[in-house]
Amino acid sequence: MAVKEKKDQKTVGVGVEALWRAMAKDTVTVIPKIMPSIVRRIEVIEGDGGLGSVLLFNLGDHHVESKRKQTEKIVELDDSEYRFALKVLEGPALTLRNFSALTTSFQLSKIGEQETLVDMKVVYETEKEEANTGDIALQPAISYIQFLEKYVLES
Repeated sequence: MAVKEKKDQKTVGVGVEALWRAMAKDTVTVIPKIMPSIVRRIEVIEGDGGLGSVLLFNLGDHHVESKRKQTEKIVELDDSEYRFALKVLEGPALTLRNFSALTTSFQLSKIGEQETLVDMKVVYETEKEEANTGDIALQPAISYIQFLEKYVLES
């Protein structure tokens, strides 16, 4: 089983500070607001919400009962470099696509006052590599950034 990665970039029309705050500082409250049908609520079950904290995602009703929870760990949180990463410990993000490991990283870079470049990377392991496995692993990150941009613009 090999470790693979997939990268992408997106430019968003919001300032880096506002995007960073929504993504890394307020993630526990923001994600359920921007994706209520996917994530009903997030609880910090270990830590203080910062680096090393473990988050319990209570997922929406579209998941079967046994798949309604997911735990993720904040494995990178660097305020000065605007870097944030979450590693899935257990839950549907792993089991639905046969991933044995999945970590999603974000790097924000200021382009202008109201423009930010978001570098996204997923690092994953799977026994069943398919032609589009990297795209499948990266899609939630892309959607998340789109939802975040809309949220920040409307706030």
